[in-house]
Amino acid sequence: MLVKLIYANLVLFVAIKLLFLFFWLFVSESSPDQWALNWLAVPSDPSKLIFKPWTIITYMFLHLGFFHLIGNMLWLYFLGTLFVQFLGERKLYTVYIAGGVAGALMYVLFFNIFPVFESVNSSAIALGASASVMAVVVGVGTYSPNYEIRLFGLFTVKLKYIAIFSFAIDVLSISNSNSGGHIAHIGGAALGFFFAKQWAKGKDITAWVGKTSDFCAAIFKPRSKMKVEHKRKSTSNYEYASRKKDDQAEIDAILDKISRSGYDSLSKSEKEMLFKASGK
Repeated sequence: MLVKLIYANLVLFVAIKLLFLFFWLFVSESSPDQWALNWLAVPSDPSKLIFKPWTIITYMFLHLGFFHLIGNMLWLYFLGTLFVQFLGERKLYTVYIAGGVAGALMYVLFFNIFPVFESVNSSAIALGASASVMAVVVGVGTYSPNYEIRLFGLFTVKLKYIAIFSFAIDVLSISNSNSGGHIAHIGGAALGFFFAKQWAKGKDITAWVGKTSDFCAAIFKPRSKMKVEHKRKSTSNYEYASRKKDDQAEIDAILDKISRSGYDSLSKSEKEMLFKASGK
């Protein structure tokens, strides 16, 4: 999933640049960059956003500058790798999307509440994966705050300090250039923080992303024309399947407990069950 998210950003960037080259070769006055900004970047003006609601999703994959893209993808790769280790690939996807949506909503909200943005609100737009990446960074930093990583091969630093530093930079930079971008980052960071806190309690505030994606995938998934014939299975087969299902449910519960509280929180019987299951 980490690779797929990075590829999605790269493919869109390359596609726009190739289209720009095509138009340049034929001396066309059309601008792919402008088209992308009009139809893929999220506008702060609600009267425009209501006619382009898909931009709340597309903007988080859109980059027009090479260094903007590379910076975001490096952050996503290094911190996303740790995120996957602790929380899994499925959660990386849902937090990335939910963080981007939270960033877009925070951006639109600020630009329509505070008077300082009135002069630019009608034309302001936001683009880039930064809000989504911030959700991943703060999410893993909140979930495993004391995990240490080595920076530049020189010194170690705990994840919580990376998350705090990144958040503080965005807060302090709102009044400078790219106010909208920093506001969106804060929205993504807030989503990542609350996700990690709720996940530790056994709640997933990003579950709606997975359910929505599964629903959309089911709509476009080709339906099999194969005719299925159901036969009654023997009682022994049903008993075996039932026992296997119950055992798997217990193993899943133990793994969830490990993800929330660590291996040492398991009882002796739970450790024995996990050991037996791993032997199979």
